[in-house]
Amino acid sequence: MPGDAAGWLTAPSNLTVPDTGQEGAESMKGEHFLPFRRSDVVTMCADQVPAEGREKFLAFSQLLSSVVHHQFHARIEAIKDAYHPFHPEADTRKVRSLDTQAREQARARLEAELSQLARDANFTEMSLAQIEEAMRGHSLMKLRMHIDLGDVDKLLLFRRGETVETREEKRFFGLWRRTVSFTQYARVLVYAKFKERNGLKAEQVEKLPYKPGSIIVKLFQNVPKGDLEMIFPNVRLRMRPLDMLLIGVPAVVSGVVVVLTKLVLVLGPIIALVAFWLGLHDKPDPIEDAKLLALGAGLFAVGSYVIRQFSNFKNRRILFMKALSENLYYRNLDNDAGVFHHLLDAAEEAEVIEALLAYHFLTQAGSPLTISELDGRVEQWFAQSWQCEFNFEVDDGLDKLRELGLVTTTSDGRYSPVPVDDALRRLDQLWDNAYSYGEPATVQQAAIPRPTPASA
Repeated sequence: MPGDAAGWLTAPSNLTVPDTGQEGAESMKGEHFLPFRRSDVVTMCADQVPAEGREKFLAFSQLLSSVVHHQFHARIEAIKDAYHPFHPEADTRKVRSLDTQAREQARARLEAELSQLARDANFTEMSLAQIEEAMRGHSLMKLRMHIDLGDVDKLLLFRRGETVETREEKRFFGLWRRTVSFTQYARVLVYAKFKERNGLKAEQVEKLPYKPGSIIVKLFQNVPKGDLEMIFPNVRLRMRPLDMLLIGVPAVVSGVVVVLTKLVLVLGPIIALVAFWLGLHDKPDPIEDAKLLALGAGLFAVGSYVIRQFSNFKNRRILFMKALSENLYYRNLDNDAGVFHHLLDAAEEAEVIEALLAYHFLTQAGSPLTISELDGRVEQWFAQSWQCEFNFEVDDGLDKLRELGLVTTTSDGRYSPVPVDDALRRLDQLWDNAYSYGEPATVQQAAIPRPTPASA
């Protein structure tokens, strides 16, 4: 790995990389991501509920999940529509072509929807400073990679689930081993918008590994922080100084041996003959057949040696490419439109969990709580009971409960849950009247609230 960002990154001055206002390490006390499945969180909370109220709590959880799932259906349709004009491998036809202005509007809507969906799924957006800091970390792959972003208009990176792992490393051809610690991201989301076709010739477009003007969206798992560059578009492998020495030093030594043993003895007569042709000698020295055969054998040996060294270089490069391809193969989770479904499922899970935890701990408290009190109770419970530290999205959980009418606020800013029987009736009404085609929805027959589009 090079020591500075300039060694790995080639980017045009007009490339857009987000500035999140955070330099280096995260400023927050922890990640919002809670590494438990929704069904597990429901079970964990239900175990705290008295036996007589457990059935109602489970029914509440099921109805809450159904209502939120219905809301998220509209979001996936919106983001799929925005992505369709830029999908590089779409197998459906485009009914109409978009002009430049319409494409820009669709792109802006896509980026807004994707960013909001990623945040709802508890992903954290990475700034250029954070990306550069990651590149300077310890590399596990032992490959030197160069990123050329000259063809990219905009790049967005999101990560989730930061952990510290350990691994045993071999050094000096396996003679020495050491244990290294490294930071790993459980999930990394990559968004890249490529430049349009303008200024490119037809033969240039055919050689490109992507379609001009297209957008790629990729999701990876278990990405070491120090090897973050391997998931970038247009990454190229380069030899490390150590690899060059491993190839170059034996090549130079064996090359000198070949020249000394095969060519030196017969080069003298050849040089004398050339000197005669150039007028530097009066008469040529005779060249015997044996010397010609020796010269031919020497030239053949040198030629074979050059070809062998070139093959060694190519084979080592192929091994590097194989190592990179295998890493990407097993780390890649989803691509393009499939990423949206993956994110949507994660965001839906997170929203249900946040609302469920907020309602459950408000109910368990027995008296109204402030935002900070509710936040502290949830985080403390997970830290003590489940050895899990995370930054609970208390605002998101309360916002969802307010939206669905499942919480009330006192005059001094404290929150109380509506009784579980009233909550069940409220959710049941929302579900039964999800589509009201007869009369306009009323308070008693309210439709499920629609989420506000991110681009609005």
